[in-house]
Amino acid sequence: MTDIDIDTSQVRLVRFLYADHGGIIRGKAAGSDQLVQRMASGIGHTVAMMAMSMLDHLQPVEGMGPVGEVRIVPDPATFVALPYAPGAGAMLADLVLPDGTPWDACPRTFLKRAVAELAAEGYGIRAAFEPEFTVGHRESSPAGPAIPDRLIPLEDSLCYSSTGFHRAHDFTMELVGAMEAQGLTVEHYYPELGHGQHEMSIRHADAVRAADNHVLYRETVRGVAFRHGLWASLAPKPIPDQAGNGCHLHVSLTMADGNSAFTDPSDNYGLSQVGYHFIGGVLAHLPALVALTCGSVNSYRRLAPQMWSSAYTCYGMDNREAAVRICSPLRGDPASSVNLELKPSDSSGNPYLALGALIHAGLDGIRGKIDPGEALNIDPALLSDAERTRLGAHRLPASLSAALDALVVDDVLMNALGPLRSAAYLAVKRSEAAHFAQSTDPYYECFHHFTKL
Repeated sequence: MTDIDIDTSQVRLVRFLYADHGGIIRGKAAGSDQLVQRMASGIGHTVAMMAMSMLDHLQPVEGMGPVGEVRIVPDPATFVALPYAPGAGAMLADLVLPDGTPWDACPRTFLKRAVAELAAEGYGIRAAFEPEFTVGHRESSPAGPAIPDRLIPLEDSLCYSSTGFHRAHDFTMELVGAMEAQGLTVEHYYPELGHGQHEMSIRHADAVRAADNHVLYRETVRGVAFRHGLWASLAPKPIPDQAGNGCHLHVSLTMADGNSAFTDPSDNYGLSQVGYHFIGGVLAHLPALVALTCGSVNSYRRLAPQMWSSAYTCYGMDNREAAVRICSPLRGDPASSVNLELKPSDSSGNPYLALGALIHAGLDGIRGKIDPGEALNIDPALLSDAERTRLGAHRLPASLSAALDALVVDDVLMNALGPLRSAAYLAVKRSEAAHFAQSTDPYYECFHHFTKL
């Protein structure tokens, strides 16, 4: 369990990292001389931290007060030396009770249990997070110190423009190297629509590894940027008048023999009945699901019609305004490359909760053989209200508060989360919604998100 080979002359501190309910990556570090002992025992941690919001406002949650402790216990298989932080390494961690049993508020355990439920039905899962981020300089407002700092984009290139490649080249190449040094395979990279916005996609993996990879990805993007004197943000809307940063979530199911459970060459879209039922479950639970996949007040600046982020409960073949996209298979690999993309997803959500909840929603569709209805291969915003109603394309929640309201009444997702986790998550997110509702200045909200995510 603790068998790991680390050159202690090179790595002096190892960070034990986890993602909290506010979407913040937190942790503690162990000195390398005591690493073996700390890996076995974990590092002590107050239970209250999972009731902390992204503003470091502690919420009153029963079982998460000043009394009680958990341990941050790292997974040795996830160890990486951090290229952007010489002398430091990191491992992804579980939060466990002092006796070593899983804690009911551990996000990583939530995802593991979702994967186990899926396996009990005879399916495996592969997943990939597809994040966008904005790179720029943090500058004081010209209006004075009373106004929050702003993120000024590194460049103002056009979407996919070679100018964007050129202006961000040095940062990007160091970022690619840092990803590869940690075992993250870079598949695609390009400048995106927003000024200073970029997308770098990492190859799919099993579900827990995919979520672990996304934590490392977030840390790496920001860490490399800081070393270049820049700020990088994965916040959904770091700059009010620029394109938002999504983090589309791709999933595919496999059967016991390793073959794709989503593939049916005889279907018009190449998708199996299992795939359609998975979509059916996702769409049925989507209003509640977005409370976890779009987990911040800032998310809902992005989640609007005709923003290519999806705003309606519908699916379609390569429809980038649909909430669920059936992705075209790769030429030469039609059977194994069929996958589904969840569009309403961003990096403000805890990746373990987001992916775990997606699994539970899809699994409910498979178990109940939920029919997703007719595929929609047009921008749903162009349809009349009556047409959308007929097709079941309902508007997604337009605010975090509305999404949380939908989550509260979704028995499947609430039961999956459990009483402790759901109480803490709702308390944290309600507090964030209430805080930002007090200000009408979009820069105030964007400041608190781009500096933290």
